Amino acid sequence: MNRTILLLTLLALMLVSCDAWSDNPRSTSKSDRHSATDTESAESESRDMEAAEKEPVRNVFGIDESLETVTHTIRRNESLSAILRRHGLSSQDIHDMSRASSGVFDVRRMRAGRPLHIYSRTDSTGSDKVAFVIYEDSAADFIRFSLSDSVFVQRDTKPVEIRTRQVSGSITSSLYQTMRDIDVNPQLTNRLADVYAWQVDFYRIQSGDHFKVLFEEQLIGGEVAEIGRIIAAVFTHRNQDYYAFHYRQNGIDEYYDEEGNSLRRQFMAAPLDYTRISSRFTNRRYHPVLKRSMPHHGTDYAAPVGTPIRAVGDGTITVARYDRNNGNYIRVRHNSVYETGYLHMSRFASGMQPGTQVKQGQIIGYVGQTGLATGPHLCFRFWQHGRPVDPRNIDLPPADPIQDEHRAPFASRKEQLLKKLEIDPDTVLDRPAIFAIQIGYNGVLSNQGLYGGSDTGEL
Repeated sequence: MNRTILLLTLLALMLVSCDAWSDNPRSTSKSDRHSATDTESAESESRDMEAAEKEPVRNVFGIDESLETVTHTIRRNESLSAILRRHGLSSQDIHDMSRASSGVFDVRRMRAGRPLHIYSRTDSTGSDKVAFVIYEDSAADFIRFSLSDSVFVQRDTKPVEIRTRQVSGSITSSLYQTMRDIDVNPQLTNRLADVYAWQVDFYRIQSGDHFKVLFEEQLIGGEVAEIGRIIAAVFTHRNQDYYAFHYRQNGIDEYYDEEGNSLRRQFMAAPLDYTRISSRFTNRRYHPVLKRSMPHHGTDYAAPVGTPIRAVGDGTITVARYDRNNGNYIRVRHNSVYETGYLHMSRFASGMQPGTQVKQGQIIGYVGQTGLATGPHLCFRFWQHGRPVDPRNIDLPPADPIQDEHRAPFASRKEQLLKKLEIDPDTVLDRPAIFAIQIGYNGVLSNQGLYGGSDTGEL
């Protein structure tokens, strides 16, 4: 009897176990498990596709292209507040934007001629509400004002594509016009002038001078926005070939000739952008104010009032004051040999005083006609060992050449760049380094070569 009860109990337990096993999902067949996984995967892909379809297409500013857009070109003396009020923003909104931009961008510095983009979206009431304001500070840089519960201001840059391009041309009238003729942004004119500042007088280039240059273009949205660095170039001026190769030595980008000599001089060729040289260095010149002949130990550059004046080299200001002859003037000591002077300024740049350290290219003042001057110009003076000299007639020292440890990699890069310029490296003849400034003073100096046109005369 007991044995029968025991067998029945064991049978009941086995039946319960079988029922439990059949209810366990893990007991699903292999094919059933694959089917369930495929279904889940398909559902996941469907959700991903729906999310992708909902992701907005964004423009170069990172803004949803579906938003309503109005572009306004800022006019002279037009304020941001005046523009935005016309688009429904309140004085409080504009105040919040100005406050949020502190430390990022000064809204008072928006320049006439620059575009302002206003993006609006429709809210729940059906009204259009400004969501973003974009100010294009330059071709690449912009300020984004995001308007939601609070205002967020950010400086950003459009995606920029760098493209390498090679061009060549022969000059018939001016370098500027040649660039236009070969469909190149005329900015390349200034880039070449910077690279060859001491080797080529771009105000006296001749018809028949020619060039070949490998350079970078910066593209935004497929359009050329700016000319980047020059990689290599050869400029033939008065039957002399001048080579320029970009090379980075000790973390500094520089340009060197075919022998590894730096193209950069210790001093800039001129302290400002000028329209003409109105009076040259001479020991005898008729003074237009004093009405008598006397030495003029300087070079007068005619330029509009307010034109920035730059230090031609690193140095220390020793004089920054006004006197009745020189007007507002600054004197800079560059080293134990050289000093320069800048006369007749309308005003000094901020912080310019005796003892101030200045860097090459730093703005130190602005063109005027203070002191004994009959028109706006800068009288630039140069002293060597305390003696006034004409800087255009002396051999100024160059910057550091290629160092010995860089000779081999520089030679390799030079050969590669010559091949890119389609120039046989074996035809580039060795020649003595040209350290003298290639500027002649016989005849009348004109600005025909760089931008075209001609303008001569004296103040």
